[in-house]
Amino acid sequence: MHLYKTTKGIVLKSHDKSFLLDDNWDDLVNQQHLYRHLQEIARSAKAVTESESDDLIGHYLLPPIGSQEVWAAGVTYLKSRDARMEESKDSGGADCYQKVYEAERPELFFKALPHRVVGHGGKVNIRKDSTWNVPEPELTLYINSSGSIQAYTIGNDMSSRSIEGENPLYLPQAKMYERSAAVGPCLYIPEKPISLETVIHLKIKRKNKIMFEAETPVSRMKRSLTELAGYLFREFDFATGCLLMTGTCLVPPNDFTLQEDDVVEISIDGIGTLINSISVKGK
Repeated sequence: MHLYKTTKGIVLKSHDKSFLLDDNWDDLVNQQHLYRHLQEIARSAKAVTESESDDLIGHYLLPPIGSQEVWAAGVTYLKSRDARMEESKDSGGADCYQKVYEAERPELFFKALPHRVVGHGGKVNIRKDSTWNVPEPELTLYINSSGSIQAYTIGNDMSSRSIEGENPLYLPQAKMYERSAAVGPCLYIPEKPISLETVIHLKIKRKNKIMFEAETPVSRMKRSLTELAGYLFREFDFATGCLLMTGTCLVPPNDFTLQEDDVVEISIDGIGTLINSISVKGK
């Protein structure tokens, strides 16, 4: 099942049928068994044609988020560890990423409040005071208030590598700023947990030319999805659940940095494609 949030209501796509739901997003998704809950709703929901559904999703789409905070996990893939060590070697901070990768406790950090999150088709920002900016495509979990993973979406954890590379303590400034996170286009609610062979694809375009393209399976992640969720919920309560980006190993080469009007396309098997263009705040 795929759940889309639009300005006209919530669109549920289940197999070959579409339904328009007049529900509160937070109440709808914060279920202990979301897949079964949506199955029940679909039996009495208002069906819409495929054309009507496509029109709603194509013209009125919002990011699949209500009051949920967005959190993120770092250094969950070997390539991410190597990239962080490379960017921090001149500052002497490289060793901390090796220690995080090998540690029992994962790196978890706050990413964004809902009003700073961009959806499919929106613009994400790069910082004016950063010289090295990249997207980070990530499988993103929707975790309900009980700490149970109920759905998945696509996340773009925008990162200012030059700032984090100066000092690991600058991570909040490198990761958290206006429009530094994109999620979408929907919540994917499978009957069973997502396969670890699910593939994440990244494509970066500049003036319609592909500047970087890569893909990786989720199975290359060192930590399990339930492990990351469990650590986040150890000392936190989330009344309506939260979103958790799970890290990336798709890293453009060190001589690449995003420019204004670049286009970032992130696809994850079974979920869909999240497309965002690049802008600079205030320009």
